Amino acid sequence: MSDKDEFGAFLIGFIVGGLTGAVTALLLAPQSGEETRVLIKEKAVELKDKTAVSIDEAYKEAEKAAAQARTSFDELANKTREQATELTKKSQVVLEEQRSKISDAIAPKKKTTPKPGEGEAPAA
Repeated sequence: MSDKDEFGAFLIGFIVGGLTGAVTALLLAPQSGEETRVLIKEKAVELKDKTAVSIDEAYKEAEKAAAQARTSFDELANKTREQATELTKKSQVVLEEQRSKISDAIAPKKKTTPKPGEGEAPAA
């Protein structure tokens, strides 16, 4: 519980110290209040312009990254599609080979297997 009280006291001291410093800076500033307000306004406009430029640059970089990602995705999708087609063709070839082998294995057995009543020796 005392840790929370200490943090609260620190936070209050920090805020009061910051406000005291700001007031002191304004009172001891070498220019008048009007000049200070003009200076603050100029700095705010300058900061706004820099922010706008930074946002534009970030937007362009994001567009460039999105275009690269789109290109990479398209290339990967085409490659995957080609590999799937190739794999399908190979599997069809293997399937046909196996069907042929099964047909060849079954066909001789049908020819050599005597039907009932055929190939039996006559009763003596």
